[in-house]
Amino acid sequence: MIFEFLLYSVQEGLLFGILALGVFLTFRCLDFPDLTVDGSYPLGAAVFAFMAYRGVGPVAGMGAAFLAGAMAGFFTGFLHTFSRIPALLSGILTMICLYSINLRIMGRPNISLSENLGHRTVFTILRDFFPQIPEVYLRLAFLLGLVLVVKVLLDLFLRTEIGLAVRATGDNEALVEAQGINPDHTKLVGISLSNALVALSGALFAQFQGFVDINMGIGMVIAGLASVIVGEVLLRGRFIFWITFQVIVGSVVYRMATAIALNWGYVIGFQPYDLKLFTGLLVIIILSFPVVRERLRLKKVR
Repeated sequence: MIFEFLLYSVQEGLLFGILALGVFLTFRCLDFPDLTVDGSYPLGAAVFAFMAYRGVGPVAGMGAAFLAGAMAGFFTGFLHTFSRIPALLSGILTMICLYSINLRIMGRPNISLSENLGHRTVFTILRDFFPQIPEVYLRLAFLLGLVLVVKVLLDLFLRTEIGLAVRATGDNEALVEAQGINPDHTKLVGISLSNALVALSGALFAQFQGFVDINMGIGMVIAGLASVIVGEVLLRGRFIFWITFQVIVGSVVYRMATAIALNWGYVIGFQPYDLKLFTGLLVIIILSFPVVRERLRLKKVR
């Protein structure tokens, strides 16, 4: 029972690892607080469901979700770079618009992707190809492989000229501009790619859980940020290969922590509706940990 619980938590953590990589791009590389995530996550799920109900295969559906997320991110970046709307407000405006857009795409607040209705997902296709392998292990292997592929591709991108420019924009925008690079362009690229990854994560999670809900994106930006911070606290690295790896590890650990709180939190009086409170407190503790540790170290030195 506990082993199955851990396997399920790891699978969820890997699913959210792709989202965390997207959040890492904006919050850490670009220093851009992007709240579009709460809208682009269900956008990816909604677009995938829309394509699935029209007989489009799951791979093409995920590709469409990826492109839709990129468009949402581009819109946020356009509001910030062209209209000069503050970063935080740009994401909020896009997120608000996406709520109605997602409803229009879905046609109703909830959509089922049940196999009984004839809908195919990447997981059902894998199960048909490898019927001798238990589905839980098949899903785990697929998600692990997919996350590693996304991680490696992101690592390679961040080592290219445009990728280095994206990373430099968050560190010193004035220096980037002095080198003849337009920081507005790098922001558009980074924000678009970030939300494309977030939408891809949403499309995958819709297939994983078998349905799409209009409110499934609430709190996703906090979950992604928490995953990034947890990874930074647990593992420290300077090279981009290690940094993206710690983001994925942080996502898995964060999902396991929330799953434990949901399943065994009743011992201390924790209820399912307290999950958002638990998430907020966990992020506060993680953010405060480096400061508290530094202060304790200084006291010991004195």
